[in-house]
Amino acid sequence: MARIVIQEPSPTGGRRVRVDGQILGLAHSDRDVVEFLRRAGLPDAEPLLNDSAWVEWRGGQPHDYGEGGLSSA
Repeated sequence: MARIVIQEPSPTGGRRVRVDGQILGLAHSDRDVVEFLRRAGLPDAEPLLNDSAWVEWRGGQPHDYGEGGLSSA
């Protein structure tokens, strides 16, 4: 099971990010996710976003934050 879970996009935009069950925040871009993970102790998190062993994207397309498009770090 992936340690990082990025929930489905919310109706108002953004995705809740969890690590080991703990909510880190509401991300509106990959950059937000990378920053949350850096603060959680994963300084080189950007390459992990596309690694299914680390990250589970729930609902919607990966990197889509529900605000009209895809986002990259």
